[in-house]
Amino acid sequence: MSTSAELVGGRYGRTFQGDTPEELPAVVSQLLERRCIRRYTAEPISDSMMDVLLACAQSAPTKSNLQQYSIIVTTDEDLRMKLADLNPDTGHMKYCPVFITFCADMRRAKRLTERNGFDYASNNMDTFLNATVDAALAMQCFISAAESMGLGCAPISQVRNRMEEFCAALDIPEGVFPIAGLTLGWPDWEGRMNARLPQSAVVHREKYDDSGIDDVVDGYDAQRLETNPISADGQRHTDKYGVSENCTWSENVARQLSVTERAGFRDFLVKNGFDLA
Repeated sequence: MSTSAELVGGRYGRTFQGDTPEELPAVVSQLLERRCIRRYTAEPISDSMMDVLLACAQSAPTKSNLQQYSIIVTTDEDLRMKLADLNPDTGHMKYCPVFITFCADMRRAKRLTERNGFDYASNNMDTFLNATVDAALAMQCFISAAESMGLGCAPISQVRNRMEEFCAALDIPEGVFPIAGLTLGWPDWEGRMNARLPQSAVVHREKYDDSGIDDVVDGYDAQRLETNPISADGQRHTDKYGVSENCTWSENVARQLSVTERAGFRDFLVKNGFDLA
């Protein structure tokens, strides 16, 4: 059994120098060891287990208890294959017994407002953000609960690559949009721990200060290059930048972010009822 220091250090891929409690609750240990699972057995997930997991998702914090999100659970094989075909780079969508789409949902609150005789005056950027955060929190609670039951899962942002076709396949109406999908199933692979940036890059004490970020990232790059080098297949936009002999994490991030992704996303949202003013 790993010590708490080993669990925390494992998340960063190096020995952790700070103090840690002697013992950690099971849920904390689980979070420190979590990893995405993209290979699944064919074993189904029971309806009773799904009901519990969905209740856990709905236990997430929500802005003003407005609950501005919806969850679409897809188990029909033909429909799952159709969704997978829209996202050919995510092959695990074809093999998960359950695919879940987490949506930001302004539609329900708008309908309730108007049903009670009021004018809906909250179609704006703030509502868009609140609904997106609500959906993300629900998804994270679902993930944590599912993993505690031995299930594996992996979030998929690529569902936003072909939004109109994806939404049409799931009958997602105006005022609702998918923030991410989630593959779910019993693991057929233990996954791989992905070391995170050191706390010194992400956590700011008292006030924001990134004055030392370059040195921290250089160290992280060197660590990952030694323990988890990026293969040619994993390098971004090799058609534009070629293959790097020693592609670092930060170089690969820069490659990805140098090319615009989902340029039509805002237009889709506006077309589908979101006023982003």
